[in-house]
Amino acid sequence: MCLTGLDYFSTLGYQPAIAALAAGAVAPLATIVLVTITLAGALPVYRRVAKESPHGTGSISMLAKLLPRWGGKLTVLALLGFAATDFMITMTLSTADATAHLVENPFMPKELRGSEVIITLALLAGLGIVFLRGFREAIRIATVLVGVFLAANLVVIAVALVQLVQHPVFLGDWWGVLTTQHGNPLLMIAIALLVFPKLALGLSGFETGVAVMPQIRGDREDTEQNPAGRIRGAQRLLTTSAIIMSAFLVTSSIATVALIPAKEFEAGGSAYGRALAYLAHAYLGEGFGTFYDAITIAILWFAGASAMAGLLNLVPRYLPHYGMAPSWARATRPLVIVFTVVAFVITIIFQASVEAQGGAYATGVLVLITSAAIAVTLSARKRRARKSTIGFGIISVVFLYTTVANVIERPDGLKIAICFILGIIAVSFISRIRRSTELRATSVRLDPAADAFIAESEQGVVRLIAHEPKNLSPERYREKLQHALAAHNLPDDDVVFIEVVIVDSSDFEGELVVHGEVREGFRVLTIHGSTVPNTIAAVTLHLRRELDCMPHVYFRWTEGKPLANLLRFFLFGEGEIAAVTREVLREAEPNPTSRPWVHVA
Repeated sequence: MCLTGLDYFSTLGYQPAIAALAAGAVAPLATIVLVTITLAGALPVYRRVAKESPHGTGSISMLAKLLPRWGGKLTVLALLGFAATDFMITMTLSTADATAHLVENPFMPKELRGSEVIITLALLAGLGIVFLRGFREAIRIATVLVGVFLAANLVVIAVALVQLVQHPVFLGDWWGVLTTQHGNPLLMIAIALLVFPKLALGLSGFETGVAVMPQIRGDREDTEQNPAGRIRGAQRLLTTSAIIMSAFLVTSSIATVALIPAKEFEAGGSAYGRALAYLAHAYLGEGFGTFYDAITIAILWFAGASAMAGLLNLVPRYLPHYGMAPSWARATRPLVIVFTVVAFVITIIFQASVEAQGGAYATGVLVLITSAAIAVTLSARKRRARKSTIGFGIISVVFLYTTVANVIERPDGLKIAICFILGIIAVSFISRIRRSTELRATSVRLDPAADAFIAESEQGVVRLIAHEPKNLSPERYREKLQHALAAHNLPDDDVVFIEVVIVDSSDFEGELVVHGEVREGFRVLTIHGSTVPNTIAAVTLHLRRELDCMPHVYFRWTEGKPLANLLRFFLFGEGEIAAVTREVLREAEPNPTSRPWVHVA
């Protein structure tokens, strides 16, 4: 909970000030709206996401399953772009805010002002170093920081509420301003609803909450298919975090609006972006105020750890598996370096400005939550759960409105997200092209019939005739056989047909199961795969290496223009099969004498 709380709870460092600046005297009502949507909307959605996606891939994997083939892959890439926006801006914005708290502290040298970019880069480098050392170190630091930070906030808010009880005039003044400016209760509610999108940063912890699910220890009886203990733990984590954060948000909003003059929330004011820090200095002295600044700086700096953890979990689960990232992207340390460098670039572009990055942060958070709500709604509809479908549908509409309102008001967030999306898509397709001649098979397995066909081959030579499964007529098999006999002088009683059925050409890798059957008197090996050449190459290499026989594969040249066949291969897994099969084998087996033979006529 503390690891995800770095992102979620750290928003207390600036959320009360944002609420007061956006809504003025209505801020407590707007915060209650935020808390209501959190507990009645986001929490039920993500509890369901935790149940249906218990391996840390979140709502993105749910949509990937509901939207198969290239449409699903492109949707995943787009959502990964928003996730990257959310998590990367979490790192840079929180670290920039830590820098702002540092330079604004009265005990810090004034010469630090103007060096915000350098300080932010140094803090980001420190975060990267922690993750390069290991994940356990990050969790230990997170536990200490969040525990101390929540305790410090509890003290500040408790003292502030005591002040309100002892001096009810503060509440009276606030209530007077509220009723004078917005006398109509319906108008107050309308304003609270309108400013809600600006407070959406208070929802930032849910996606990271499900992203770190692999770190949750489940029951001994848990299985990969049914990790019931892990799901229960994740749901408890989400619920506990939401309740704690909701209590802090409501009480801090009331205390800050009632006790801090409105002008102090504006740019240049003492409470701008740091309302609770203002109360700590005002009512607990400069000593405790400085301690509060220090722990706030620390948790804002390390808030990027939860974002880094989310990225380290999401990227290896999608892009390498899709063939849309280099294979080294499965490793943690290279990714940490990449993400740290990207954070450096973002910080330099935005000059470590918290305000400039706020729109992008909110956009990333809201798009992910909206996608989660839509995914849960579609899943409920698929299960024919009518009440759940209606309930989650209403939640989806609420978050969709919030997302659209935020994008209209702060379009810079969408622009940044689009840059991330385009960057991810470009890198993904370049990587997919560069990795197109890999074997792509995680494993190869033969059923008993296929095993028997291979065992029947004479002198350890397996002769395979490539056949397109679109035409399974006896005449087509005989035509293929006659062509092979005439072109290659084969014995007609010692050949086996091999067929690859394209299931989903957008997939990149997976297990290959070879099925053997006798069809119209001909022995046939059938494999379901994402591409024809890579699948045939993987199967023949398996026969060569594991069964110690030498495969010979016989093809006919593919008709059509080379460029058109190349595009067919990349998009549909077909194209110039013979040449690509040979190239895959050449890269996979450097020794020509051990390489399966490819014959073309």
